[in-house]
Amino acid sequence: MIKILNNDWDFHVKEEFEKPYYLRLREKLKEEYQNETVYPNMYEIFSALQATSFSETKVVIIGQDPYHGKGQAHGFSFSVQPGVKIPPSLRNIYKELEDDLDLPTPEHGHLLHWAKEGVLLLNNVLTVRAHQAHSHKGLGWEKFTDAVIETLNRRERPLVFLLWGKQAQKKGASIDTSKHLVLTSSHPSPFAAHKGFFGSRPFSKANQFLMDIGEKPVDWRLPTKPDEGSAHTS
Repeated sequence: MIKILNNDWDFHVKEEFEKPYYLRLREKLKEEYQNETVYPNMYEIFSALQATSFSETKVVIIGQDPYHGKGQAHGFSFSVQPGVKIPPSLRNIYKELEDDLDLPTPEHGHLLHWAKEGVLLLNNVLTVRAHQAHSHKGLGWEKFTDAVIETLNRRERPLVFLLWGKQAQKKGASIDTSKHLVLTSSHPSPFAAHKGFFGSRPFSKANQFLMDIGEKPVDWRLPTKPDEGSAHTS
């Protein structure tokens, strides 16, 4: 069996890696990484799946594109690498986190701790050209991440899906709400956060659901300094 993710995700998505669309995507990415500046680093494309195994996933946060500025993206939705300025949407996520759970706002935007807690930080599209938002839209990533979400949807043990904004809600439209908890709101971006994201209390609601089904709640408190661990050790 192909081992790309080095955990149980390899078993659950192995068929995707062999489908024609993915083989075409892989060839296109080879060309892109050779001729363009592409984020994240090619070895960090699957960081979210490598850091949060299928069996350990409790909460899914669906993002859109990776950040397209230098040094930002590292394979997790909404997260940036240590030492990088916290993006506006993540600042608003931190504001809601503080209001919801009374947790202090960290001075970094590195969310690896959440990933290790069972929060799958999955973008819809996993790569992007530098400074060109949505430049890898339509290459095939959407089919791959749809398959990831559908695999989670079929899982017997319930999950929490946080769908922030119309794109994430469209992505998660087929999730079985009779089994899983789906929490929707506006996007945390500065343009939309005041339209329903602020005050939505997604973190406490997610934890209450997890406790109700006998799962350990997520420790949403981020360390003062960025987590030193690697995404590749799950």
